[in-house]
Amino acid sequence: MDHTEAPVLDALRQYHEQGELAFTPPGHKQARGADPEARRILGDAVFHSDLLASGGLDDRRTTGNVLVRAEKLMADVVHAEHTFFTTCGSSLSVKAALLAVAGPGEKLVVGRDAHKSVVSGLIVAGIEPVWADPQWDPKQGFAHAPGPAAFEEALDQHPDARGAMVTSPTPYGSCAALDEIAELCHARGVPLVVDEAWGAHLPFHPDLPSWAMDAGADVCVTSIHKMGSGLEQGSVFHLRGSLIDADTLRSRADLFGTTSPSVLIYAGLDAWRRQMALHGRTLLGDALSLAARVRAALDEIPGLRVLGRDDLVGPGLSTAFDPLPVVIDVSGLGTSGYRAADWLRAEHHVDMHLADHRRISAQLTHADSPATTDPLLEALRDLAAHAGELAAGAPEVDVPSGPDLRMEQTCRPRDAYFGPAEAVPVDRAAGRVSAEMITPYPPGIPAVLPGERLTEPVLRYLRTGLNAGMNLPDARDTELNTIQVRV
Repeated sequence: MDHTEAPVLDALRQYHEQGELAFTPPGHKQARGADPEARRILGDAVFHSDLLASGGLDDRRTTGNVLVRAEKLMADVVHAEHTFFTTCGSSLSVKAALLAVAGPGEKLVVGRDAHKSVVSGLIVAGIEPVWADPQWDPKQGFAHAPGPAAFEEALDQHPDARGAMVTSPTPYGSCAALDEIAELCHARGVPLVVDEAWGAHLPFHPDLPSWAMDAGADVCVTSIHKMGSGLEQGSVFHLRGSLIDADTLRSRADLFGTTSPSVLIYAGLDAWRRQMALHGRTLLGDALSLAARVRAALDEIPGLRVLGRDDLVGPGLSTAFDPLPVVIDVSGLGTSGYRAADWLRAEHHVDMHLADHRRISAQLTHADSPATTDPLLEALRDLAAHAGELAAGAPEVDVPSGPDLRMEQTCRPRDAYFGPAEAVPVDRAAGRVSAEMITPYPPGIPAVLPGERLTEPVLRYLRTGLNAGMNLPDARDTELNTIQVRV
C-alpha cells in the first residue's frame, strides 16, 4: 500500500480547496460563529477542520471511503488484518474488545492490574472477571503484569472462560510475556486481548519490545495520543486471526462510540500512521538515543534512581521494558513522588506523568529533544538540591505487600455497582463489600473494585496516600471520609 497517502488529511485539504458551504453541524460554521476569545487562543485552523465525518469530510453515504482507506493503511503498517479508529480514547476501545469476547454472565480472565476503563467495561457488560494476579515486586513496591503461569492457572480452573486480557506495557514501561500468554490462550481455542495503550510506538523500531500483534494477540488496543503524535482521545484497535469476528467487534464499538466523531482526531491518527510508516525508525532511534543520555544524566543526580532493565526484567518480573518512560525513584530524597511532582510544576513549570508514593516519570517520545530534556534535567537537579525542604514533614504512605493489596471478589462488579448501597465511615468499612471503584490516578489502576471485600491494609493505604497527595478522582467521596458499600 502507498503510505505516502493520508486519506483523512487529503479529504480535509480538498474540502478547504473546494470551499464547501455547510448548513450542518458544527454550529460554529468554520469558526465564523465561534467565541472570539476561543478563536484567539485556539486559532481558526482548529475550527476550519472541525466538520462532520459524513456529510462533510465524506459525502452523506461515505462513498469516498475516506475512513475505511485510512484504517486499511493503519492495519497494513502494523501487520494487522483489521484496524478500527475511535475518537473516544482507548477507554472505548477496551470496552468494545471485551464485549466482542464475552457477554453478560460469561467469564473472562483479566490481569488485576487492569486500567479502570477495563473494569468499567466489565461493569457495563456484566462480565464475570477471573482475576490473574500480577507479579508483586517487593523491592520496587509495585506490580508487574501477571506471568504466563497466572493465566494458565486461571484458564485451567475456569475452562468456560471466553478469553483473556492483559495489560502490556504497564505505565512503568514493563512488558508481559505476550507470546507465551497468547500461546496458552490459543491452545484452548480462546482469544487474547492486549491493552497496549502505552505501546503505539512499539511496531516501529527493532530495539523496542515486541508488540502485541507480532506476539500473537487477537486484539490490541492502542492509544495513539500517549506515545504517538495523535490528538487526545485518538485510539485504534487492531484485529487478526479468526477467534474474534471483525463485524462483531465493529458492532460492539458502535454501541459505545459517538455518532459525531471528531475529524480532527481522525486526522491525527491518519497523519501519525504516515509519519511512522515513512520516518518512524529514524524518529524513534533518535528518541531512544536521547532517552539513554537522559537516563545516564539522571543517574548522576544524588538521591535519584532511574529504573532500568536490571530493575524491571527478570524472573518474577517482566520480560522486557520500554526505555522511553523514564521512571525515577525519588525516595532517596526522603520525599514522595506526589510531593516531587507538585514541586516541579510549581517551581519549574515541568509536568511529570506518573507520580506514586516513591516515583515520578517523564514520558519521552519522538517529539523530545535536548530543547525539552535539558530543562527537565535542570529541574530535577534543583529538586535534588531542595531535598531537605521536600523531606521535611513528608507524610508516609503505608503501602501493603502484594498479597495484602489483593482482596476477595465476592460478586460480579456489575452487581455491586448497581445494587443497593450505603455510605459508611471509612474507619468502619473493613469487612464490607465495596459498591464503588477507587482509583489512584495516574496511572488509573483501581485499588478497590465493586464487589471486593474491603480490608484494613488497603483502606490504610488509601487514607495515608490521600494525605500524602494521592489523587482519587472516581471515589464518591474524594476526601475518603466515607465509602460506598453494599447493603
